[in-house]
Amino acid sequence: QVQLVESGGGLVQPGGSLRLSCAASGFTLDYYAIGWFRQAPGKEREGVSCISYSDGTTYYADSVKGRFTISRDNALNTGFLQMNSLKPEDTAVYYCATAMTCGLRPEYYHYWGQGTQVTVSS
Repeated sequence: QVQLVESGGGLVQPGGSLRLSCAASGFTLDYYAIGWFRQAPGKEREGVSCISYSDGTTYYADSVKGRFTISRDNALNTGFLQMNSLKPEDTAVYYCATAMTCGLRPEYYHYWGQGTQVTVSS
């Protein structure tokens, strides 16, 4: 059974950090780009970051550049999103997904996780 499971979300104060994980099962991530998306209440799903499978090229939304870092460990079949200097506007449900090509448009992606809540509040 193909599955992506996100973990690592939670409540954090502004300026804090969280590390999200995206564990794959039922298939190998080796030949897929991994993307992270987020969706806040009342807003459309937004591409946050992606990492290619071939050479590890990364892309970031302007809103998170310099604060978030995407990575992957193919041996663990897992992707990661390190989030630093978190702001209240980062509050959203965060999703990981896989695609053949790295990009920040959700329509490129076929497998999706169930999401993990990130809340940034004092």
